[in-house]
Amino acid sequence: MKRRTTTILAAVLAVAAVSTAVLSSLPANAETAAFRVASSWSTGYQAEITVGNPSSSAISTWKVELTLPAGTSVTQAWSSTLTSSGNTYTFTPAAWNGTIAANASTNFGFIVTGTGQPTACLVNGQTCTGTTVPTSSPTTSPSASPSTSTSPPPVNGTPVGINGQLKVCGTKLCNQYGKPIQLRGMSTHGIQWFPGCYTDAGLDALATDWNSDLFRVSMYVQEQGYETDPAGFTTRVNNLVDKAEQRGMYALIDFHILTPGDPMYNLDRAKTFFAQVSARNAAKKNVIYEIANEPNGVSWATIKNYAEQVIPVIRANDPDAVVVVGTRGWSSLGVSEGGSSSEIVANPVNASNVMYTFHFYAASHKDNYRAEVERAAASLPLFVTEFGTVTYTGDGAVDTASSNTWLDLLDRLQISYANWTFSDAGEGSAALKAGTCAGGSFAGTGVLTESGLLMRSRIRTADNFPTS
Repeated sequence: MKRRTTTILAAVLAVAAVSTAVLSSLPANAETAAFRVASSWSTGYQAEITVGNPSSSAISTWKVELTLPAGTSVTQAWSSTLTSSGNTYTFTPAAWNGTIAANASTNFGFIVTGTGQPTACLVNGQTCTGTTVPTSSPTTSPSASPSTSTSPPPVNGTPVGINGQLKVCGTKLCNQYGKPIQLRGMSTHGIQWFPGCYTDAGLDALATDWNSDLFRVSMYVQEQGYETDPAGFTTRVNNLVDKAEQRGMYALIDFHILTPGDPMYNLDRAKTFFAQVSARNAAKKNVIYEIANEPNGVSWATIKNYAEQVIPVIRANDPDAVVVVGTRGWSSLGVSEGGSSSEIVANPVNASNVMYTFHFYAASHKDNYRAEVERAAASLPLFVTEFGTVTYTGDGAVDTASSNTWLDLLDRLQISYANWTFSDAGEGSAALKAGTCAGGSFAGTGVLTESGLLMRSRIRTADNFPTS
């Protein structure tokens, strides 16, 4: 996008395990908690804490204090503010998740170096109580971090449950039966800015209220993104992939380059990131890789060169997943820079199971862009990984007529799409009203903006997923 601009911890951690534990109830109006080890290895582990408020009144802040033995330390944390004194680590809210509404929750995560177990835990001054119920899982290295999710596979009625592993067949995205399908869903905003929107409740709303097939995880590389904390952002992405999988949605992992527009600037970062996420998620059927969000100011030859270096990194771990390649001119098939899709047709990426990205913003991009998509779709497999109902800035008024014309075209051509954005950002493209994510309630129409109402009405209509 052209942007304007974690509960009470159980007294014993299952270090080499994946576990989920709900702690025993505390007195009225006190916080409750759940703890989960997302992954572990020989020298440490990654964990998530969910601070819950089962009371009938909101709480205005929270604090979790965790004491670890000598030689074990918390080295990273996200969705919280971390301080330490000796062997005690204190987690307090990030800017967006201090208030927890009645019957709501928030969560944060952290990385522990060392295998020592906690010796004490407090939440808002009260002793953490309860026990964990671990589930065994093999110890893994942090570099590969294979998926350790113990959730059951998606049930048959979900998009992933029906369609299974996707592939490209001709110019179409096809399901496990070789039948062309269209996925419809939403994109996050930058996960560094709006993590409160992508909680369990947020994804529950997308999966069950919106009937969304697709969840695009937009991980900015610059702009306070991946380059500032590669391990932390990789973990965030993996956690969201798990959440989507648990709900039967496809997860589109977006390597969100925008400024600078030359993908070669981030080539080494891309190779590192995609090597790790593809190794970790190789066994999953719900992952699609978007390797370059919006290249701009560079030739198609440069983008193709980048893609042909990054795709083999993914294929080494995950030979079956669909990969989506950005196109010239902010993924406009070149139109926004005076080009066209003909340069891609004449010189396609030398790889299989590849699709090409197209982005549009309905109030800015109209008939000539639609005509190019119609032409390109006859020769190229296209995926609209991002679009807005407003102007290319992501702001302004919703252009309902142009948006519906675009969506009708995509439906007719069976082109999958993700709308920008499932967030409460202060801009016209946001689907959620300001303050929604802090409030923690996402279902229904009362929390939606004009853009959100339009997109929910389009996405929640019945899918057509042929199986024979």
